[in-house]
Amino acid sequence: MSTLRQQLANGARLNFFALSRLINPVSIEMYALRGGFCGFWLDLEHGLATVDQIRAAFVTARAVGLQQFVRMAPTGYQEVGQYLELGAGGVMAAQIHSVNQAAEFASWAKFPPAGVRGMNMSGVDGKFTTRASADFYQNSNQDVFVAIQIETVGALEAVEEIAALPNVDHLFVGPSDLSIALGNYPDFHDDALWDAVAKVSQACEKHGKSWGAVTPDPQWADRAVELNCQLVSMSNETIALKLGVDTVKNNFKSRFKD
Repeated sequence: MSTLRQQLANGARLNFFALSRLINPVSIEMYALRGGFCGFWLDLEHGLATVDQIRAAFVTARAVGLQQFVRMAPTGYQEVGQYLELGAGGVMAAQIHSVNQAAEFASWAKFPPAGVRGMNMSGVDGKFTTRASADFYQNSNQDVFVAIQIETVGALEAVEEIAALPNVDHLFVGPSDLSIALGNYPDFHDDALWDAVAKVSQACEKHGKSWGAVTPDPQWADRAVELNCQLVSMSNETIALKLGVDTVKNNFKSRFKD
């Protein structure tokens, strides 16, 4: 299976879901069995997970043929390397406010001279020391996917400069936080938000980068795709569970009294 970075660079449009509260192989397999999804991202900005939960999620993803990456706060150089060594296909920084902050985060995912990542071959990406050292060093930077979220005023103002960073592959719109920053939450169809989304799209097109987004509803997703959104993130496991419970209650509505 080609890497997530390669697929997006080749123009693929990918359907994703997110996991945050129920990071478990069963959650991943249930999405995979229903078909149509290309991958998922672990939301480790808002959710918590143990090392074993993260490792199991990545093993399951490889087993069922799904791509994956981690969303995280841009605060830990060591965490970037640890997630990659656990088998993450990439890392995405939340709450970026400047091009310098984005550049620093991206540098943590790349070996010198492109970045400052420390060498260690004992993880999944080094095939537990069985991968040839030269191959690991020479090709890892090309394999790792690095994304920056555009969800703050600072990131939006610097979007062209962020898209131009050589270590950044992808920009990802967070419509909730971005609409709060623009003063129109929770109206995800407000013109100001769509002007911002168009600005992200134009910056990515200019600099040859892909972009994606959390899509609040189908109409939002359709409009984003018209602006060449390639990574369409639709729901997460808690939304899916909530909708499933609602469906059960509706199907058995005679058994539920107001």
